Amino acid sequence: MNNNKTPGSADEQLADIAKEFVRQNKTRTRWRMVLTLLFIGYFGFISYLGIEESGLLEETLKKESPFVAEVVLSGTIQTAGEINADDAMQLLDDAFKAKNSKAVILRLNSPGGSPVQSSQIYQGILRLKKQHDKKLYVVIDDVCASGCYYIAASADEIYADESSIVGSIGVVISGFGVVEAIKKLGIERRLYTAGKHKGLLDTFSNEDQLAIAHIKKNILDKSHQNFINAIKATRGDKLSDHPDLFSGLIWLGKDAEELGLIDGIADADYVASEIIGVDVRVIYEKEKTLLEELTEASAKGIALVISNKLIAQEVISPLH
Repeated sequence: MNNNKTPGSADEQLADIAKEFVRQNKTRTRWRMVLTLLFIGYFGFISYLGIEESGLLEETLKKESPFVAEVVLSGTIQTAGEINADDAMQLLDDAFKAKNSKAVILRLNSPGGSPVQSSQIYQGILRLKKQHDKKLYVVIDDVCASGCYYIAASADEIYADESSIVGSIGVVISGFGVVEAIKKLGIERRLYTAGKHKGLLDTFSNEDQLAIAHIKKNILDKSHQNFINAIKATRGDKLSDHPDLFSGLIWLGKDAEELGLIDGIADADYVASEIIGVDVRVIYEKEKTLLEELTEASAKGIALVISNKLIAQEVISPLH
């Protein structure tokens, strides 16, 4: 009797084990589904908040009616800098091509940089204006000097704040000379070149006067003249005949207006609503990396906490 029950008991045990295995698998599957749905919901919620916070939805809706495309360029002008021809022209191309954009405002804030990158952006803007038959207005923020003004000169009209720094129409090459210093330290400079003037800008060698004259005549002066020609080609009769206009000096907004470097004192909002005649503006600017966005958000959060703390202390302190 016992021998007959043993196989049955083993079968029952195996069946129970199989049922338990299936039950556990179903439970795990349910939890996986629940967790997946929760993750999708959470991700969707965060994405919605991100879109809402970034204003992407609002910007998209704005583009359905007439608007002013506002391109923002800020930083130094270099091939791999904050402002470079490739990135700048992509933004400007998008702004000009936008179906409902009635004009383009270029917001500039830069101390200058590469004459090549500046020239490429200048020439690119002239081409876009001609292709799309749209006007471009430059609005200067804190500073627009040197290569930045080269870019600004491509505009139909230029505006700035009374305290904006404008100008520095010139070209510079700089360096250091430490010949006497290394002599005092007992250091011997060893420089080997193929070409008599190949080491002309070497910090540790004596100045080569012939090479310096060459740089002045063929690099600095010619680059400066290219800069001046570009400005005269677009600003034309607006420019004054002030003897220091192209000397590399800088001026504040009002003086820059008197010199013909800018057309007036105004901000982007005024230019859009009063000069162009369209209140709605859509911002075009270089996309930030996730790390940059997180860093900026963290910095803003910390600043807000500190600000609230300071305000609370100011309110409470008079009571003590």
